[in-house]
Amino acid sequence: MSNVVIIPARGGSKRIPRKNLALFDGVPMIARSIRTALDCGLFEQVVVSTDDEEIADVARAHGATVPFMRPATLADDFTGTAAVIVHALEQLPAFDYACCLYATAPLLQARFLCEGFELLAQHPEKSFAFSVCSFGFPVQRALTVNGEGALSALYPEFRNTRSQDLPEAFQDAGQFYWGRRDAWLNGEVLYSPSSLPVILPRHLVQDIDTVEDWKRAEYLYAALKAGGELQ
Repeated sequence: MSNVVIIPARGGSKRIPRKNLALFDGVPMIARSIRTALDCGLFEQVVVSTDDEEIADVARAHGATVPFMRPATLADDFTGTAAVIVHALEQLPAFDYACCLYATAPLLQARFLCEGFELLAQHPEKSFAFSVCSFGFPVQRALTVNGEGALSALYPEFRNTRSQDLPEAFQDAGQFYWGRRDAWLNGEVLYSPSSLPVILPRHLVQDIDTVEDWKRAEYLYAALKAGGELQ
């Protein structure tokens, strides 16, 4: 079996400008994902898909390859990740498995990448395995704010249900997605029974889209580093 990891990293991030190159604890953010991919030892190739020459240079300097530049049509604000992975696979040799690893996953540990691969390899009937974590509170008890600024239940039918009687719900951890090559190329649905969960502890998960997300990730990273959970 042969594996490739593809790290999508476009240059035009809006909410945090140049997010993929911004320094996180003194290291370019994308370099942390590259390092994690290299550390797990599973990949014949660590590929960065980017439209940005500076990102490409930094990626190469930290051990990744950039065998092609992503076209502008796949680097706008509306292109989904799956399309970027399909484009990359069409440019690369025919690997058996492809892992999409986000460039902004500074809390990810290599052992979870290994766990995801082993899980998918053990279940040939499945197409994907990706990182998830549990919600901190039953999602069925979520609240929303209406047009007048007042609170209401998002799911009124569960308003009086005890939290311990509700099924546990999970969210996409936004870190990595293992998939069989054909599953990616055939456009199979990721959020479906064809996927397996790699369940991560909530304290190791922080998706980074906003400045607030970034700050929280820095706090978590510092605490994890001080506690010996991260290097």
